[in-house]
Amino acid sequence: MTAAEVISLYTELRKLNINIWIDGGWGVDALLGEQTRPHKDLDIAIEHRDVPQLRALLEARGYREIKTEDARPWNFVLGDENGREIDIHVIVVDKEGNGIYGPLEKGQMYPSASLSGSGEIQRHAVRCISADWAVKFHSGYELKAKDFADVSALCEKFGLALPEEYAQFTKSPSKT
Repeated sequence: MTAAEVISLYTELRKLNINIWIDGGWGVDALLGEQTRPHKDLDIAIEHRDVPQLRALLEARGYREIKTEDARPWNFVLGDENGREIDIHVIVVDKEGNGIYGPLEKGQMYPSASLSGSGEIQRHAVRCISADWAVKFHSGYELKAKDFADVSALCEKFGLALPEEYAQFTKSPSKT
């Protein structure tokens, strides 16, 4: 997924009065103000009410739902024949501005503060997940070197503490 493709989609959605928040790797790069690595996909958060319009727009561009084991009505992937993928995180914004993610009883959400980020992709301003929450959201799964690179760069730029779970990447290998 190239920067031009991300900006094209973002711009088209804005023209339709659809707000999205860039998440994942592109969200990190938006916060950093530069592309730091290639991205296989684009992660977005979008309000539930806008999903039908998003689907129609993407289906007109040749995107179809990719069946995944963990697909849910509130988290699914659309992809096209060229290998571009969009990982869609559906939220319902409550009266406090929190993005409820999935069934209410699960208690998962994008806290309102997480939806306050802004960044740039190719000098285009975009809404994205805030830096502190991007760091928090990069946890709870098997971490890779790219996660460490993303989180380290965010922590450095925004003066955030590196989460303890990333210490594994900073330790020198022991000599035997």
